[in-house]
Amino acid sequence: MKIARISVYQKDLPLADPYWLSGGRLKFEVLDATFVKLETDSGLVGWGEGTPWGHTYVPAHGPGIRAGIETMAKAVLGLDPRKVELVERSMDLCLPGHLYAKAPIDLACWDISGKAFGLPIADLLGGRRETGTPAASSVSSGDPDYMLGIINQYRELGYYAHSAKVGGSDVERDIARIRHLEANRRPDEIILYDVNRAWTRREANIVMNAVADLGVTFEQPGETLDDIAEIRKVTTSPISVDESLVTLQDACRIAREGIADIFGIKLNRVGGLTKARRIRDVGVAHGIQMFVMATGGSVMADTEAAHLAQTVPQEFIRASWSCQDMLTVDVAPGNGCRCINGLMTAGEEPGLGCDPDENILGDPVAIYQ
Repeated sequence: MKIARISVYQKDLPLADPYWLSGGRLKFEVLDATFVKLETDSGLVGWGEGTPWGHTYVPAHGPGIRAGIETMAKAVLGLDPRKVELVERSMDLCLPGHLYAKAPIDLACWDISGKAFGLPIADLLGGRRETGTPAASSVSSGDPDYMLGIINQYRELGYYAHSAKVGGSDVERDIARIRHLEANRRPDEIILYDVNRAWTRREANIVMNAVADLGVTFEQPGETLDDIAEIRKVTTSPISVDESLVTLQDACRIAREGIADIFGIKLNRVGGLTKARRIRDVGVAHGIQMFVMATGGSVMADTEAAHLAQTVPQEFIRASWSCQDMLTVDVAPGNGCRCINGLMTAGEEPGLGCDPDENILGDPVAIYQ
């Protein structure tokens, strides 16, 4: 079996409401999504998605994915998509770095592999838990009552895990946000406080120590792993690393030096499932819990993340972010993982189990064959 054709689609995914993060310094209204369709000479087809969270959040943007695929296409065509590590190696040799541009191709290869072997991706990754994964909302930064209002909207949809955006120079406001949300948190709920690198070391120390009595978890409280390692020394609050977890080497350092208690594994950021599963295994080996998610995107991206999340042992998984309910466009009506009773559950269909409607995607912006 060989990859015979690569079709690339671009689709804007508008957010239902403007979204603020990093203490309100970053605003997002539309996501630039790239969908990749791999066709094989045997007739099997695989799909992958790459949707960075805008272009000002981290070093990743929609046009960069499409440029990267153009560069790598010749190296990928003619390969057997079931041999995911050979495809991975070919992309890495052709284009060092740029992991986010490789993720859609890698994900499409896993989709084809599942269809070829008659198994869902989660089973190819080691086997699914019987239970699904808590679906996590993402709560835009704002005044405490505004943020609680968003959580209440998600509660009506069945969500009981939430990522609340904090961060910024107004430390008293962040303390008020956290205490207000915790005062209204239900007993069965998970709330992660995501700083998105917005704090300086001083600000992190002030806020995290001021709410240490609450035992809440903070994600990416500093810009770099070095920052977080120093913050770690002066606070007892649990820490999750997200933006600074990009490579297997990052995961090994975090585990070795005890920098964080939780991995925030984003499939697009780390380069797809092939690389993400190695980070998962480092986490399990070192007793580190995990959030597993895409960087954003449609139900396709959520489904990809749900497959990996459901291979993480129950005691190590926290939640899997579901972005789809933030969007006004559904590219795959009627299929893929949806939040049902607060859970994202990978299906039993071979492969990804989520094919987009090409009429919704429109015509390809590029074809390589």
